[in-house]
Amino acid sequence: MTVARAQLDGLTGLRGLAAWLVVFYHIQSGIGGWMPPLAGAAFAKGYLAVDLFFILSGFVIWLNYADWFTARGWSGYGPFLQKRLARIWPLHAFVLVLMALLGAALALSGRPTGVDYPWSELPLHFALLQNWGFTDTLSWNHPAWSISTEFGAYIAFPLLVLVAKPDRWHTAGLIAAIIGLCALIDGLFIAAGGGGLGSDIPGLGLLRCLCQFAIGCLLCIIWTRTSQQQAPRIATVAALGFAVMSGLWYAGAMDETRAFPLAAASLILCLALCDGARLNLLRWRPIVWLGEISYSTYLVHFLAWRVFKLLFVSDAAAVSPLQTVFFIALLLAGSAISYRLIEQPGRRFFAGIALKRPKAMTPA
Repeated sequence: MTVARAQLDGLTGLRGLAAWLVVFYHIQSGIGGWMPPLAGAAFAKGYLAVDLFFILSGFVIWLNYADWFTARGWSGYGPFLQKRLARIWPLHAFVLVLMALLGAALALSGRPTGVDYPWSELPLHFALLQNWGFTDTLSWNHPAWSISTEFGAYIAFPLLVLVAKPDRWHTAGLIAAIIGLCALIDGLFIAAGGGGLGSDIPGLGLLRCLCQFAIGCLLCIIWTRTSQQQAPRIATVAALGFAVMSGLWYAGAMDETRAFPLAAASLILCLALCDGARLNLLRWRPIVWLGEISYSTYLVHFLAWRVFKLLFVSDAAAVSPLQTVFFIALLLAGSAISYRLIEQPGRRFFAGIALKRPKAMTPA
């Protein structure tokens, strides 16, 4: 391998910006009255940031764990799942408990809870199974549907490493597989009746995640094979691919379900290859910090927005600019606090129990 496995701060920064796109996607209906139309149109597509997350996750998981499974085989499966659950479950469970308290408070006060707080489905959410086809609507902490599907990707990941063994494929085969997976995503949505990537999340979300997670894994293999001499040329090709796919999508010449996965894959490969560039703004420390706390931002914001509107907003569809700035400040602070007090301690605690971890090759 010719590319050093340094921390890719640019991809961490991208994750931070993507988390805030999801935030604005969920709050845009309340702030649309004063927001510029162009910004409103952009935030209305904020759900696509989840597709970036899936590809990024596959990239990072392959980078950190492919050698782990190559060295240990199936004996590494248990410790791997333990480490991944320690990463995602504690904060997820904490937010769910808070949402259950909110749902109970709303019910006791006589306020309608609708389909957002189905108590019979709560065990599925705690088990990270809520988006595996057992339900037909999003409920409780809506953004956590993607955490459920990523859990499925973690379970399937060893099959990719140990059975498919894509690290042995020719690079042309990897590229063909990426294009094929993008075509599969498009075909799944066409077969389901069309619509954008955000449609029918309960029915298509798991397959959407698995395909894009696999794309991220294949991209990481291409990245690790790229020498420093090859990197500028391949990064240029990737940037061109991103520009072409984005342009076709924006012009309406290609559907979102076909264009965006290819565009996102091209962007992530380009950014990974250019991570050390001097003018890479995604490596700016405040942006990287947003990426470091992005999981907290992603999981906390939906509940925070609901509580904020209950406490501070008289008209949920007409949140003022000042109130919006106040919410953003509160969410930023809350994300940092939950990262320090819930996410990190929870990860350390759950990673240290249940299974004995091998002393060597323990990726972060």
